[in-house]
Formats: sequence, structure tokens, C-alpha cells
Amino acid sequence: MTDTALIVVDIQNDYFSGGKWELEGVDAAADNAARLIGAARERGDTVIHIRHETLAPNAPFFVPGTEGAQLHEKARNLADELVIVKHFMNPYRETQLREVLEHQGIKRVVVVGNMSHMCIDAVTRASDDFGYATTVIHDACATHDLAFNQVKVPAAMVHATFMAALQFGYAKVLSADEYLAQVGHG
Repeated sequence: MTDTALIVVDIQNDYFSGGKWELEGVDAAADNAARLIGAARERGDTVIHIRHETLAPNAPFFVPGTEGAQLHEKARNLADELVIVKHFMNPYRETQLREVLEHQGIKRVVVVGNMSHMCIDAVTRASDDFGYATTVIHDACATHDLAFNQVKVPAAMVHATFMAALQFGYAKVLSADEYLAQVGHG
């Protein structure tokens, strides 16, 4: 066991083709996440899966008990890997995530998953606030187009903006290849 945890955030069926809220580039991002999950398992890093369930009435996606709310096959947990179910953007909020990390002596967290501008942003900033050395794998994260004030913001720009902000003050932001080379799995 190492002092590093890979936090796999919301790689769930509703974000993929045929789901209720498909993200741009989600398949490629999930493929990179799968590579990182495999490397983390080989290294003996803790792998923690986060799964969102929306409790709001008439939720557009991640409805409890649906196939869409289940982990996608590319990032499915092994029997001995913890799956934390969350109901908020920040996976530390009202879950046991921080307790688990503290109990296991985790000092570093690596973040992959969905969506760049929501849960990835939230977990990264919170991880830094709690004192973890935090790394985000940018090509193992995905998002979708946004709009504000009648301005359409393409997914690539949303993703780049959030990765730039996280890199500026909260985390190392690396590609899967860069990270795997650093940890000896290149």
C-alpha cells in the first residue's frame, strides 16, 4: 500500500453514448482513466470510486436504481475497492471520503473522471484545502458545452478553462502519459 489514492469520479453510464447526459470525449477520457486505474492497482495505490446519485425530484440523470447511475464498465471497481455514493458535487460532503483517506495514511490524491467543471473542480479544490498533494489527469476527464448569457462555450474551452484554473493554484495537471511516466508505468 502506498500513500497515494486514485479518486475515480463519476465515470457512470449516463455520461456515455445512450445515456441521459453524454459528455464530449468521454470514451477517450475513460480509456485513459482505465489505464490509470490499472497502473494504480499494480503500484498498490488505493483506488476509490465515486458514484453520484441525484436525489432531486425529476432528476435529469443519475437517478438512483437506474442503469445510468451505475459505474461504466471501463472504470468498474474490483470487489475490494471502495465505492462512495455521493449526492453533492463535492465527494467529501456528507461521505466518508476524508475519513478513508486519513485512515489509510494518504498524502497524495490523483483525480480522474467527470465533469471537469463540476465534480472534478470540487474534489480537486477540496483535496488541496485538506492538504493533499493533488494531481488531475486532464485527458482522463470530460465535460460538455455550457452556455452563459447567450454565449455558447464549447466543451474544449470549458475543460481548458477549468484545467488552467486548477493548475494555477490547486493541483498539478498532467496528461495520463506524463503521469504514468513519472510513476514508472510509461
